[in-house]
Amino acid sequence: MEEKRNSRRMSLSAKLLLKNMQDASAKAEEVEIDVLDVSKTGVGFICEAPLAIGAVYDAYLKIWTEEVIHVFLKVVRIEQTEEEKYICGTIFIGMSELDAKRIEVYDVVEREKGALES
Repeated sequence: MEEKRNSRRMSLSAKLLLKNMQDASAKAEEVEIDVLDVSKTGVGFICEAPLAIGAVYDAYLKIWTEEVIHVFLKVVRIEQTEEEKYICGTIFIGMSELDAKRIEVYDVVEREKGALES
């Protein structure tokens, strides 16, 4: 998948609620997703279920402090793999400023750590 983000990416663990946000009677199915990367603008992950471009999903990201951040993700890109999985690119919808800052601070710390290791 072609790189389209301006922000640095980082890895976190997450769960995704598969539920049509426009159908109040729809039952949510919680699935583990394999997070590839996270930036302050969105999340890239691998999922076994096909998601719809433009759809919005609930997600719970477990960050490096072991806290869980509840976010909404809008799917902007999907690519099917040969293993019948889906690589999804999403953007955050309505993320709180505090949660965005948590991800941004982690990004700064990881960059400085990487610079020291070089």
